[in-house]
Amino acid sequence: MHAREMISTHPHVRGNTNDALIRCIEECYDCAQTCTTCADACLGEAKVSDLVQCIRLNMDCADVCAATGAVATRRSGSNEQVIRAMLEACGTACRLCAEECERHAQMHDHCRICAEECRSCEESCQKALQSMRH
Repeated sequence: MHAREMISTHPHVRGNTNDALIRCIEECYDCAQTCTTCADACLGEAKVSDLVQCIRLNMDCADVCAATGAVATRRSGSNEQVIRAMLEACGTACRLCAEECERHAQMHDHCRICAEECRSCEESCQKALQSMRH
């Protein structure tokens, strides 16, 4: 991913990047992809009816992560309050998705991997939030 390289070239950033936020942007997009894949894998399982909540949380988390990554990437103007709100929402979505995937992790490797990625993204959101506090 070229997030750091691109953001550092933005005229409003002038090379002064927030590394924790950039790492979070990358994690958000990774998590969105992982959750999308997990939802699709859940749909392929024999007992898909047991995974309805997992699928729903995977899709919600993927959408929230993608939106958070997009909002946090934009550097024109100042919308730190919105970015902080998105990071908080993303952390919550990741936590809830991880908790649900962990319930299925022993039976489904895709849920185990997804839970790990959601926990990693949740942690990145928290670190990015801390980096934005003045």
